[in-house]
Amino acid sequence: MRRRVVISGASGLIGTALAASLRQDGIEVTTLVRRPPEAPGEIAWSPGEQELDPQDLAGADAVVALGGASVGRMPWTPRYRRELVASRVRATRAIATALIALGDDAPVFASASAVGFYGSAPGAVLTEDAPAGETFLARLCVRWEDEARRAGDRTRVALFRTAPVIHRRGVLRPLVQLTRFGVAGPIGHGNQIWPWISLDDEVRAIRHVIDVGLEGPVNLAGPAPASANDIGRALAARMHRPFWLPAPAWAMRLALSRAATDSLLVSDADVRPAALEGSGFAFTHRTAEEAVAAAL
Repeated sequence: MRRRVVISGASGLIGTALAASLRQDGIEVTTLVRRPPEAPGEIAWSPGEQELDPQDLAGADAVVALGGASVGRMPWTPRYRRELVASRVRATRAIATALIALGDDAPVFASASAVGFYGSAPGAVLTEDAPAGETFLARLCVRWEDEARRAGDRTRVALFRTAPVIHRRGVLRPLVQLTRFGVAGPIGHGNQIWPWISLDDEVRAIRHVIDVGLEGPVNLAGPAPASANDIGRALAARMHRPFWLPAPAWAMRLALSRAATDSLLVSDADVRPAALEGSGFAFTHRTAEEAVAAAL
C-alpha cells in the first residue's frame, strides 16, 4: 500500500521542502489549506471556525502539523502576540480532536514546537528533559504542546522542537540584508548561544522522527553550539562584508518589542539534539558554518 502523509502548513519554508522530499520518494502528500482547494491532494480547513473532518486524516501514516503566524514578523505587538498563540493552538487542537475521533486507527501525529520552549538558560545544556523557560515564546510552546498531547491516548505523538532554520528564507533573511549593506554586527553582546539547523537536516529529521518511531519531545537543532556572533561572522565572511555594527538589546526591545527580543534575539539556549542522535540520526551539516555555506 502506498504511504500517505498529511501536512498542515505545507506552504511555508519547511512544509514546502518536506512535501517535495516525500513526493520524491513516492509518498502521497495531502495538504490542509486555508483556501478553496486548487489541486488534487488539497483539503480546505479553517481552524477555530469549523471542525476538521476525521476522515480527511483516515488512512494516513502520519500527520505533520507545521506553521502558525510567523515569528519572524516584528514587532510583536499585543495584538500580534495573540495571533501567534491562536494560530498555533487552534490548528493543533483541531488536528488532535480529529485524531481522537479516529480512535485506534489514528495516524502518527508529528507536531511542531520550537526550541523557544526552553527560554533563555545561559550556561545550561538543554536536552529534551530540560524544563520550560519563562519567555513569551516558552509559554506559547507549552500551550502548543499541551494541545498536541491530547491525542496521545490514541496514537503516538512526537513534538519536534525545531531551531531556527539557516536558510535565505529562514533566520538568515534579515541578516543577509543587513550584511549586504555592511551594517551587520553583534546582536546584544553577541555571545548568546543560538540554536540552529539547516533546512536539509530539518526535513530529514522530521522524516526520521516519523520513520523510527520517536515520540515525545525531540530537539531539531544542530549538534554543535554556535553563538549569534559565530553565525553572523560566518555569513559576513561568505558574503565578503564587514561584521562590526552592534545592535544593543535595549534598542531592539524598543523597536521590536521585549517579547520578541527576549524570546529570539538575545535568548541564550544551548539546545542539543539528544533524542535524534541517540536514535541514530546523522547530520548533513554539523556546524553552523557548514549550514551557512550550504544556504548561500
